[in-house]
Amino acid sequence: MSTTSSFEKIMQNLADHGGNAVDIPPSWAQGRALYGGLVAAIAAEQMAMKLTTPRPIRSLLGNFVAPAPEGVLDVRSETLREGRAVVQSRADVLAGDQVCFAASAAFGEDRPALSVPFDVDFDAPPRNSVPAMQSGLRPLPGFLDNFDIHWTGGGVPMSNSKDRKTAMWVRHKSNMDAFPVAKIVGIADMPPPVIMCHFDKPVRASSMSWSMEFVVPPGEVETDWFYLDFTLEAAANGYSQQSGMIFTEDGTLVALSRQCMVYFE
Repeated sequence: MSTTSSFEKIMQNLADHGGNAVDIPPSWAQGRALYGGLVAAIAAEQMAMKLTTPRPIRSLLGNFVAPAPEGVLDVRSETLREGRAVVQSRADVLAGDQVCFAASAAFGEDRPALSVPFDVDFDAPPRNSVPAMQSGLRPLPGFLDNFDIHWTGGGVPMSNSKDRKTAMWVRHKSNMDAFPVAKIVGIADMPPPVIMCHFDKPVRASSMSWSMEFVVPPGEVETDWFYLDFTLEAAANGYSQQSGMIFTEDGTLVALSRQCMVYFE
């Protein structure tokens, strides 16, 4: 059993195995599955490692097929097409013969093109004015100790607040500069399902599918703190849809997130 626990050490463990396997300690579990942001980051970082010519990641699509357990996970990938500018890849994260996470990604070089700036104002409270995370989740999953989190209000699970939005400042406690893709992916899954704040008692909820689009190439992002602003768009019949925006500390939009989630009353 691996004794490494930080996000950085897990990514280094993946690199040491040539991107083909990684050993995850039990401290990263939440319920019967590992933290989804970690599992997705493993797939994304592995596909980036396997590129013959490095290119920035532009999009990541993934399905959480089965709960990913602690211990050794295998990662298998293939290049679907390599064009002059864009590479399309796919990867599976497996526990034994069971696929736990199935992903695809597009990597693309910059192109000379018209730029249209993002037109939503960055309206976040100063990070230092927000207390550290206070959550209705008790006990808190142990893997959260690997992050600094300042919850700015809204969307607290089991609060019965009926919020449609949640937001927070988040950073890795370990140095993730060597793994820029995993740095952002690992943080982007941090907000809990917003639907959970519509209940006054514990409910089970988890991601079924997840897509990310990278507005800024991760290798160009220098900030450690990120501001996550997520919105519950709809929920019915045990499925919810939420979207999110990930900003740097200076208000630059770096990524967009969209998730289809399941919840069990």
